[in-house]
Amino acid sequence: MRIGHGYDVHRFKAGRDLILGGVEIPYEKGLDGHSDADVLLHAIMDALLGAAALGDIGKHFPDTDKKYEGVESIKLLWNVIGMLKEAGYKPINIDSTICAQAPKLAPYIDEMRENIAVACGLKKNAVSVKATTEEGLGFTGSMEGMSATAVCLLEEL
Repeated sequence: MRIGHGYDVHRFKAGRDLILGGVEIPYEKGLDGHSDADVLLHAIMDALLGAAALGDIGKHFPDTDKKYEGVESIKLLWNVIGMLKEAGYKPINIDSTICAQAPKLAPYIDEMRENIAVACGLKKNAVSVKATTEEGLGFTGSMEGMSATAVCLLEEL
């Protein structure tokens, strides 16, 4: 078994859709990034890749490559799962946390969990997505952006 940890952060930007866990969430701003800037999926992908010692998403999907401009991160997650299989691993479970002062994410968490579970070939009860605020502290608390962390467990095929 192997454990992985991932972290990602994106600043808010007007004129973009807010996508988290492959779910479009109504909000006045989205996250800035080369892809859809899905901070949750980016943290999860880094955890999965890290657990298999395969590097990070910047290595596999560089922001200098035009083919990833605006790409849906859920599609990249499918690619990461393929890389894991090629390397002889499969995910067992994922635990993740989104750090955001706003918007309220509770109504969207089940759909995020389902999207992640399907992409990773897991049962929904093997995927945890939590959301928290930082009580007005730091860049997320001052609503400059969002961050996410994730841990995962892999096993050999």
